Amino acid sequence: MKAILPPAMLGILGGGQLGRMFVTAAKRMGYRVTVLDPDAQAPAAEFADVHLCAAYNDADALHTLAASCAAITTEFENVNADAMRSLAKTTRVSPSGDCVAIAQDRIAEKAWVNKAGLPTAPYLVIESVEDIQVELAAYLPGILKTARLGYDGKGQVRVNSADEARAAYANLGGQACVLEKLLDLKLEVSAIVTRVSPEQISVFPVAENIHKNGILDESIVPARIAPALAAQAQQMACQLAEALNYVGVLAVEFFVLGDDSLVINEIAPRPHNSGHYTLDACVTDQYQQQVRAMCGLLPGRTELLSPVVMVNLLGDVWQPNGGEPNWDVLMEAPNAHLHLYGKKQARTGRKMGHYTVLASEVDAALEQARALKETL
Repeated sequence: MKAILPPAMLGILGGGQLGRMFVTAAKRMGYRVTVLDPDAQAPAAEFADVHLCAAYNDADALHTLAASCAAITTEFENVNADAMRSLAKTTRVSPSGDCVAIAQDRIAEKAWVNKAGLPTAPYLVIESVEDIQVELAAYLPGILKTARLGYDGKGQVRVNSADEARAAYANLGGQACVLEKLLDLKLEVSAIVTRVSPEQISVFPVAENIHKNGILDESIVPARIAPALAAQAQQMACQLAEALNYVGVLAVEFFVLGDDSLVINEIAPRPHNSGHYTLDACVTDQYQQQVRAMCGLLPGRTELLSPVVMVNLLGDVWQPNGGEPNWDVLMEAPNAHLHLYGKKQARTGRKMGHYTVLASEVDAALEQARALKETL
């Protein structure tokens, strides 16, 4: 694969915070960027060279993107996979539309994880009323998850009995779902891998992730697990990327079970919220890796420069009238870094920004990060 070098134009589908951080990484590296996003106030558009303000499946906008960009990527998995396949006929696209389609559908995703020889929680595919009339004991208590369009805890219902599962399925409108058995969960971790080819692959340090209301709250790096277990998670992430013949940045989320075994929860075909820490604490960050992968460059080094904790900032901490949180203490901390996403309106549960705290010990970083949150 011939390398794409600056000042080539790169394209990205999606202009949210991940797109914004991609644009700033690409611009620092000397590239130009076109963003396709229907939102006139898309956060990434503020820094992009070109903003195509159109629907993701708009034929004219996609034609313009393909004609003007040397390579195209995406910031989210719910983009039109067929559009990505179409773009790939005339320009370089990573990840592939096929990989994005797999990540869009929990049924396909779990099948591919198992096909790669990797474990998932026991699950039942439910595509019709008949599918949920079978004996469900092996999957209960469990979580009924819609096969598509579920993120940040959306489209998920916890069920304890067969009757609850069937009622929940009916309430979800009969759309395709998976019923996934609840496991003896100790904690959740993630590994983010960058793959350009079988010989060009790298993986970031494993993050320990704490969620609140289904939304990531904190990422702690290095994860407070045995080094051998962290290495296993990294190896499993690479194994899955290889099985998918993946090109790009792939986030793999894991459950760590009570017996210290790992199962794969889900994947994201892009940089990930739990990898924001790389912006401040790694030799190369995940957005630079996204640029490098789509341009056919060797992935950058991924060593952790310092223990770090990342804390998400949701619209909940903004004032009811839209006023900013009290940034004073956070901005005065010399080892803390604030990242705001440029979103015009704060809403409960909306990701508005994040901050990181770097310290010589991970426990010290976590204690300070939590104390800073109390001051906002």
